[in-house]
Amino acid sequence: MENRKIRVLLAEDDENLGFLLKEYLQAKEYQVDLFKDGEKAYKGFQNNYYDICILDVMMPVKDGFTLAKDIRMVNPSMPILFLTAKSLKEDVIEGFAIGADDYMTKPFSIEELLMRIEAILRRTRKDSPANEQNVFTVGKYSFDATKQTLTINDDVRKLTTKESELLKYLCLNKNSLLDRNFALKTIWADDSYFNARSMDVYITKLRKYLSEDSSIEIINVRGKGFKLIY
Repeated sequence: MENRKIRVLLAEDDENLGFLLKEYLQAKEYQVDLFKDGEKAYKGFQNNYYDICILDVMMPVKDGFTLAKDIRMVNPSMPILFLTAKSLKEDVIEGFAIGADDYMTKPFSIEELLMRIEAILRRTRKDSPANEQNVFTVGKYSFDATKQTLTINDDVRKLTTKESELLKYLCLNKNSLLDRNFALKTIWADDSYFNARSMDVYITKLRKYLSEDSSIEIINVRGKGFKLIY
C-alpha cells in the first residue's frame, strides 16, 4: 500500500452524500470509485481491484446486503463497511453475519468514517511480524492465518479476515481462556453491544467450520470468553 493509493469502492445512491464522501476521501489521498446502485457497484468490483468496500444498505436494483454477499463469493476476505439509515438491532446483526468489518448509522461524522476505514485497513493488512505464529494444526485441520485458509483433507475453506483473526487468537490460547473483551477490543476495536453480538455470530461460524472433527470444541465460558479445546 505504500507505493500506491488505497482504492475504495463506494456504493451510495444518495448523490450528495456520495459526492461528499468521494471528495473527502480523495482529499485524503484515497482513490475512490463511486457507484449509485448495487448492480453497477458489483460490475465495478468484478473489473477492478479494491482494498475496501463501503456499501450503503438501502440501494436500488441491488441492496447493500445482497451486494456484500456477492462480493464475499468472489473475495471472502474483502473488507466491508456498511453505511445505513437503519438502526434496528436485527439489521446490524444481519450485516455482521454477512461478514461486515464495521457498520455506521447515518447521520455520521465523516472524520469518524475515515478513522474506521483506517482501523479496518490496519487490522486486515497482510504484513504480520515474521516471528509471529501463523500456521496451526487444529485437530485434523490445518489453519494458515496469513493465507486465511482452513484445510481438512483436500477441502480448503477461505476465511474472512475476522474469522481468521478470531480463530488465530483461539489457537494462540489453545485450552486456555480467550478473554471476550480482549478479543472485541483487538479484533473489533471496541466492546459495544453490536460488536459483541457480531463475535457470537463468528464463533457459531467457526464451530460449524470445525465440525468435521468431533474432538474440537469451542466452549463459551459465560461472561468471560471462549476456549478452543482439542
